[in-house]
Amino acid sequence: MPLPHSVPAAPTPVVGTISVKLDVNGTEHTLQIDPRVTLLDALREYIGLTGTKKGCDHGQCGACTVLVDGHRINSCLALAASYEGEQIVTIEGLADGEDLHPMQAAFIQHDGFQCGYCTPGQIVSAVGLLAEGHAETDADIREQMSGNICRCGAYLNILAAIREVRDNALTHQNSEVR
Repeated sequence: MPLPHSVPAAPTPVVGTISVKLDVNGTEHTLQIDPRVTLLDALREYIGLTGTKKGCDHGQCGACTVLVDGHRINSCLALAASYEGEQIVTIEGLADGEDLHPMQAAFIQHDGFQCGYCTPGQIVSAVGLLAEGHAETDADIREQMSGNICRCGAYLNILAAIREVRDNALTHQNSEVR
């Protein structure tokens, strides 16, 4: 008997559903879903990755931010079927086993969270921001992170965490050039 929250190995086709293969955090998941299922709901309800949060469900708060092929998206506004064959990374996919991603470690070090609800989206968005190369100044970081809302107001600590990871990456790049 399957566990209550287990995902069946082979989805059974149901009238009105489609089969979708999603590559999430390096693992392929074959889902049998209604074509209207959002990527957020596919991640949370079908795959069981609940780190990505449902905040406003209107693309205005950023709690649902994930990376698709390295670009930040609001997964609450995206249909899961649209992302078949693309690489999706959630907060659960950032760490390397027990080793935290540098951004996760910086958020902890700088206390970049209070209640923690927005934290997964903030961290994933920050990782995408740095990968996009849009974080040259504090003003750039503030502007590029403006789609991620923190109701607790931990913005100064979030900025410090992003700045630290950016500066460490720049230092590392400069030492490789020499």
